[in-house]
Amino acid sequence: MVNLKKYEQIITELDAYKATLVAISKTKPVNDIKLLLNHGQKAFGENYVNELVEKNKIIPNAEWHFVGHLQSNKIKFLASFTALIHGIDSFQLLKKINTHAIRLNFIQNCLLQIHIAKEDTKFGFSFDEADLLLNSGELNQLKNISVKGFMGMATATENKNLIRNEFNALGNFFQKNKNPDLQILSMGMTSDYKIALNEGSTLVRIGSAIFGERK
Repeated sequence: MVNLKKYEQIITELDAYKATLVAISKTKPVNDIKLLLNHGQKAFGENYVNELVEKNKIIPNAEWHFVGHLQSNKIKFLASFTALIHGIDSFQLLKKINTHAIRLNFIQNCLLQIHIAKEDTKFGFSFDEADLLLNSGELNQLKNISVKGFMGMATATENKNLIRNEFNALGNFFQKNKNPDLQILSMGMTSDYKIALNEGSTLVRIGSAIFGERK
């Protein structure tokens, strides 16, 4: 069930930082999404391509973000309704998305995922790899890709100092590379978004605090 009181509290917090909310709606029913949409929320995030496609058929006026780990064989199901793909973790994946976007004649907005956590289960470029890509010229050859910024996930831990340090490192990297086209830093979820905001996040991804815990 949607917690509108919590939603409004989060929006107030984000307004102070001029940050944006992506409400993570994976596995949640369309009626909950419609309720939040009618309450003023625009952006919703999904982890599974098939679920994203089906929900877009029912709620085409939402701003859909793909926030999961994108597999190459699922790219063909994405289309221009995907406002932003958050988790690009390789140049090969970018090239495949570019080929798909050329075929369908649209520009796909993406974020480069940076691996900042002390966990091997998370994906992403290292800071050095991202630097090389941004400065190599190869990215400019992908005419149907527009990199809008970075995404990062902190270590799943109770150690707030570790989380803060990880977000701080990504925040500094973002500031170093920020330009008129690269303006989004997606970091922070239900458990750590307040730390992320203080370290420069411009976009947070919150699900359970708004929609309730997933069963």
